[in-house]
Amino acid sequence: MTQQTFLYQPKISDVLKNMRKVMIGKEEAAMLSLVALLAKGHVLLEDVPGVGKTMLVKTLAKSLDCDFKRIQFTPDLLPSDVTGVSIYNPKSMEFEFRPGPILGNIVLADEINRTSPKTQSSLLEGMEETSITVDGNTVPLSDPFFVMATQNPIEYEGTYPLPEAQLDRFLIKMKMGYPTAKQEMEMLSRTSNGHPIEEISAVLTREELVGLQKEVLEVYVDRTVNRYIIDLVTGTRTHDGVYLGVSPRGSMALMKAAKAYAFIHDRDYVVPDDVQFMAPYVLSHRMILTSEARFEGQTAESIIDSLLSSTSIPVKRNISE
Repeated sequence: MTQQTFLYQPKISDVLKNMRKVMIGKEEAAMLSLVALLAKGHVLLEDVPGVGKTMLVKTLAKSLDCDFKRIQFTPDLLPSDVTGVSIYNPKSMEFEFRPGPILGNIVLADEINRTSPKTQSSLLEGMEETSITVDGNTVPLSDPFFVMATQNPIEYEGTYPLPEAQLDRFLIKMKMGYPTAKQEMEMLSRTSNGHPIEEISAVLTREELVGLQKEVLEVYVDRTVNRYIIDLVTGTRTHDGVYLGVSPRGSMALMKAAKAYAFIHDRDYVVPDDVQFMAPYVLSHRMILTSEARFEGQTAESIIDSLLSSTSIPVKRNISE
């Protein structure tokens, strides 16, 4: 890594410090969102209303000197409301493109499961291709580009759940959960005279963020660690309780997430512990369980946990490989 990395490293701590000021007791969720951002991935945040899903991405966006856009997904939202539209200008007698909110750097896709699959696909195209198609023309997205989508797992009436093939577009899927009584007491105390997010200021510029993303790509992954990732992913494909296992895209996603996690912890190499920590968040939403497994009460998370327990952990490199 370059010397510049160590100049940026304290700023990663500053971002996490900002998020701790607002998100009480949610250090893990804050760190995971930063992992996805540094790995050039996207996050699906699924939880009940009122636990701070929207506040999490707002705090992250405010900590970065980037263009922040919010899309409130509703049943009547159109794809052009996301991507933008070309409007005819009678003065110039030409069509002018009016960009939509997806052209921002940090995009909050609020309640993504409340809009139609056609509108969802307009967002998912940009997430996968880093470009959108408007009136037959390809429009590149901003760099950096990060999407955090939220959805409510409780209310299903009038919603359009994301299919498994679309869930695969998200690097990480996570939940936040309710705070403890002590954390909620602290929350009430901090917000009694105004919300702490109002005191948050940017600590990382867009150029610095792009530089960090490039540095993450240079984090070293040993052959034995890659073998460990493949063994975990292969286990999902052969497990009796899994109808459809994790694809090679999932293997690459786990490697990228582990590299970003190692980078945040001030290391330029990945260790098996990084893979173990990130595996449940990266792999669980990429699996389809059999009906028998679901009937028995198994979950994707429990299957990942069992694979982590049964898969051999590399302790040293085998020179013969």
